[in-house]
Formats: sequence, structure tokens, C-alpha cells
Amino acid sequence: MRMFAMAVTLVLAMSVGFSTVTAQSSSSSAKQDKKAMTYIMTVKQGNKELGKITIKLWPEIAPKHCAFWDARVAEGWYDGSAFHRVIPGFMIQGGDPNSKDQARESWGTGGYKETVPAEFSAKKHVRGVLSAARTNDPNSFSGQFFLCVADSPWLDNQYTAFGEVVSGMEVADMVVNTPRDPRDNPLEKITFTVAKGK
Repeated sequence: MRMFAMAVTLVLAMSVGFSTVTAQSSSSSAKQDKKAMTYIMTVKQGNKELGKITIKLWPEIAPKHCAFWDARVAEGWYDGSAFHRVIPGFMIQGGDPNSKDQARESWGTGGYKETVPAEFSAKKHVRGVLSAARTNDPNSFSGQFFLCVADSPWLDNQYTAFGEVVSGMEVADMVVNTPRDPRDNPLEKITFTVAKGK
């Protein structure tokens, strides 16, 4: 029951009104060079850098999600946002623009103006997998994501897995084990930036 309750925390109370991304992520997105789909996430807590997490996306598995992520990284959209939910033995969640400068009570309710339809696959939600957070609507990913810090099989075929950590899981472990409040929000804000790998 506790694990089910944890899974429910991924369903975000986000406002409606986002438009849906059309099927514009063409086969060119899916054929991007794998090296070009690698990203470096630099994680900080206050003025201290906790480390870097290297993520490789799966454009052949979830081309629309990968194209969305790539476009937002290019815009700097994720930079300065926080990990607003951390649950030991489960995952760390971030990417809400509200977490940059809005009240903590609003963290977890924001997103980009467009949404992305689900791209479920045979990929499993194992430790290190990057997946799309969403509302009750499976087709509502709008930028918030989570990184699994432990195998979470109850999420398989329910959430869109679209990448994996290739190095830096020790940083994710530091994030998930930081002291947190009753809402699973780190007591001391943990922010990150994302840059495309070279």
C-alpha cells in the first residue's frame, strides 16, 4: 500500500489549459545521433555543487518526449528549477518552473504551455530511469520529470520512460536522502541546470 501511495504522489495537481504537441517530432528526431541526446545536469544546494548527472535520452523509444526535452534544454527552460519532491527508495522529481521563484505551495503544479502525449513502451522503470511526470491524464506531460532511485515496476506502462542516467547516480542518491518536509520537499532547496553534452 505504501508503494502505491508513493506512485500516487506523481500525479500532479496541475492547472489545465495546456495545448497538446502535435505529431511534429518527425523521424528526424528519432534518428538523432545518440551522443547528441546526452545531457549534463549540474545539481546545487545553496552555493554548494552536489555534482553532475549525465542523462542519455531514448529518441527511438519516446521521440516526442525527447524532442520536447531537447527543445526546453536549448531554451534554458529547466535552469534554476528545483527538485521539489524526493522520496527515498523511490524517486526524485523536478522541472516545475514554479520552483524557480514562486511560493513552495505552488511547486509541483506548473509546467510548459504545451503537453506531450504518452509514449508507453517495454522499457522498465528501474533505478536510473528518467520518466515523465503527469496529471491523471496520461497525455499531460509538460516538463516535470522524475529519476528513479530504485526499481519501480508499478509505473511500467503507466508513465513514459524516455532516458536513463549513465553517470552520477550518487548525486541523485544525495538528493533523495536530503532532509525533507512532510510534503517530501527538501528543507534546503536543491536546484539544477541542464546542458547538452558535447
